[in-house]
Amino acid sequence: MVPDRPDKKQRCGWPGDNPAMMAYHDVEWGAPLRGDKPLFAKLILDGFQAGLSWAIILRKRDAFLRAFDGFDPDKMAHYTAARRRKLLADSGIVRNRQKIDAAIGNARAYLALRESGVRFGPFLWQFVDGVPKQNTWKSLRQIPAKTKESEAMSKVLIAKGFRFVGPTIVYAFMQAVGMVNDHIVTCYRHNELLRD
Repeated sequence: MVPDRPDKKQRCGWPGDNPAMMAYHDVEWGAPLRGDKPLFAKLILDGFQAGLSWAIILRKRDAFLRAFDGFDPDKMAHYTAARRRKLLADSGIVRNRQKIDAAIGNARAYLALRESGVRFGPFLWQFVDGVPKQNTWKSLRQIPAKTKESEAMSKVLIAKGFRFVGPTIVYAFMQAVGMVNDHIVTCYRHNELLRD
């Protein structure tokens, strides 16, 4: 916990003094997100984060949005080899061949789900019965890297053709999109999200 902020708000300790990370913590992280395409975009970004800090991804998020057509799965699923080469040359994003290929493949998996009549939002939220799980962690050390819910979601996503969706990545995603409230109890956002 880092209590000595100019605004005097008690926050989880992970944003540190980084203004962009604090804004992300205060507005986005843990707030329930339910739209199909916004959830898809967040899952892709969490896949790109694997092995990196979220601060890097957050700093590059606008470049990612430009490079991947706003993470529109309808466009991404039809990327050509030339478009893939362009992505690999884009210094504004994380230029990892496996992650870029996974993002394109995940767009195709998303479309396959949709074509089978499955909406992405409800499909993902079913793993928490449609309601955010309210945790009561007292410190960041208590927060797990994965849970039985993230393991279940990961297993099903992989079976549906998604990649870079291991249980740890999926749990980070679940935290970010508000499927779980993992703000520690002394963080001002914890109680705010109990009311959402």
